[in-house]
Amino acid sequence: MQSEQLTRPRPWTPTTAYVTASAQAEPHGRAILDRLAAAGVEDVRLLSGDRLPSLRGADERATYAAAKRTLAVVTSPASKRRPSPIPPSADFAFPIAEGCPGHCQYCYLAGSLSGPPITRAYADLPRILAGLDDVVGTGTVTSGTAARGHEGTTFEASCYTDPLAVEHVTGSLSATIAHFGTHDFGGPVQLRLTTKYDDVDGLLDLPHGGRTRVRASVNVPGVERFEGGTARVPARLHALGRLARAGYPVGLTIAPIVPVDDWREAYGRLLADAAAELAGVPGLDLTVECITHRFTPRSKEVQLGWYPRTKLDLEESTRVRKHGRFGAVKFVYDAATTRELRSWFEQVLARELPAARYLYWT
Repeated sequence: MQSEQLTRPRPWTPTTAYVTASAQAEPHGRAILDRLAAAGVEDVRLLSGDRLPSLRGADERATYAAAKRTLAVVTSPASKRRPSPIPPSADFAFPIAEGCPGHCQYCYLAGSLSGPPITRAYADLPRILAGLDDVVGTGTVTSGTAARGHEGTTFEASCYTDPLAVEHVTGSLSATIAHFGTHDFGGPVQLRLTTKYDDVDGLLDLPHGGRTRVRASVNVPGVERFEGGTARVPARLHALGRLARAGYPVGLTIAPIVPVDDWREAYGRLLADAAAELAGVPGLDLTVECITHRFTPRSKEVQLGWYPRTKLDLEESTRVRKHGRFGAVKFVYDAATTRELRSWFEQVLARELPAARYLYWT
């Protein structure tokens, strides 16, 4: 549709790319080099070793700006290749990249990754994918549950990145989807990813085998305004409909849910728009995940360093202090607000998207 074409952001193209020596030796790393050349990236620096240069600038904003324009093509450390549980989303997460070129002011990566927010693509992708066979059938998050056991062993490919955002210059998402669709894992599996982008042309004809669920991260205008550099929500929904018609299982990740002014009307309209885009899809396989806004002291500090003039609500006095795993502190909405939001969403989801499976609220 013309409106989506007008609002589609240009594919992210880094200003500078660093490629480590080990990455240059990997076939997938060399394929990324070809993609960078095709994308017109002129400043590609082939390193003689595996240590990246410092991107620290004069202050936090300068460091942020430089990092967001930079791609590092590296190989994965063994600790990153080890699949790890990621409740409540999936049995395991594994990396195909880290970091994101988007500019979401509530970014949950803030404080989760060390150093400047550079985007890293892993050149040893085949080795990463080969390591997944060992954990098939051993999951404990979704495997074995009544609600989701039929999905097989679930794998999240986008825990620390938006893989569609960087697909233009990496090709890693297409390779991963094709691997999941054609590889004999010795048991049922499902690949999962979430995106705020809409350039799905290269995914539609892949041999996905119904084993990849693509979820669109969606929100209302009052929250979408904090999502700089991403596709607009109508375009994301349109892309999700295209994927569903190409046989992909799909999903909506409504996150972060924020009780903005007129939130019932706004979120109601969002769900109605999603229903309209997905209407008539044969054999629609749709899930919904709901995630409320929360932040940690560290993520707040980093977010304010990146976006010092943000209008995002990060006021601790209006939140409840909660201790997560390993004693980590986070600030969430109070119980009354959470109950009101959850009750409303569950009622309206049942009305607007009755065919959807509602996976969780957090």
